[in-house]
Amino acid sequence: MNAEEARQVDATLRRLGIPGTVAPTDPDDPAGEWRVYDQADPTTRRDVTADALAAVAGKFPDPDPGPVRRGPTRGFIIPPKED
Repeated sequence: MNAEEARQVDATLRRLGIPGTVAPTDPDDPAGEWRVYDQADPTTRRDVTADALAAVAGKFPDPDPGPVRRGPTRGFIIPPKED
C-alpha cells in the first residue's frame, strides 16, 4: 500500500478498535510500500498486516454464507452455440 492507502487503513483500524501501527516498510522511504506493524519502533517491530486484515474481515462476517459443501460437486458446462 502507498502512503494515502496507509492513512485510510490506519483510520479504519482505529474505528474498528484493531491494534496496529501503519508505517513504511523502509522508514527512510515514505514513498515506498507500507505495512501494519505491532509497534512503531522499526528495530523491534513485527509485521502484523495479515493479522490486521483477518481482524477487519472478522468484523464483517458474511451475512449469507450459503450451504456448506463437504466435498466435490458435479456439474456440466454447456458451451454456447456457434453461429
